[in-house]
Amino acid sequence: MILPIYAYGHPVLKKVASNIDKSYPNLSVLLANMWDTMYNAHGVGLAAPQIGLDIRLFIVDTLQVLEEEKPGEGIKMAFINAKIVEESGEEWSYEEGCLSIPYVRGDVSRQEQVTIEYFDESFTKHTKTFSGLNARVIQHEYDHIQGILFTEKLKPLKKKLVQKKLDNIKKGNIKADYKIKFVV
Repeated sequence: MILPIYAYGHPVLKKVASNIDKSYPNLSVLLANMWDTMYNAHGVGLAAPQIGLDIRLFIVDTLQVLEEEKPGEGIKMAFINAKIVEESGEEWSYEEGCLSIPYVRGDVSRQEQVTIEYFDESFTKHTKTFSGLNARVIQHEYDHIQGILFTEKLKPLKKKLVQKKLDNIKKGNIKADYKIKFVV
């Protein structure tokens, strides 16, 4: 089932999310709905706060963008109760966007590697290191469960340039080509 994506300005996007355990109700249904929602909106990642749930859960699928350029390097994974252990390597800038902030893009600097502890959908614990685009998408989605939006990481001038768009999103004065839920 395709769920509405909560838009910029909704309080759930600024909350630090809570851990869940394996008894979380209908987790497999929730994950299936998140995959459907993300693909419907043409995203590469989606965090639970973006569908209104303040839980530490996000999904990532970089296969769809890396398979052509770098076959075998993409990932399709769910991350539950994730905790970043270390970010390392050179910082690199890349243009990011967000399904909760339609039509706003901007360069964000992030470190090239991330080591993260998480549980998969079977509640098996993992600690893995990711790099490149995989690391970037994980860091972006991890920020969501920490209550941080990519627009907070933009340079001051860019923040100023996108402020009117952000205000319009907050007021519900935009249309997206996917289901979106505004605060208004």
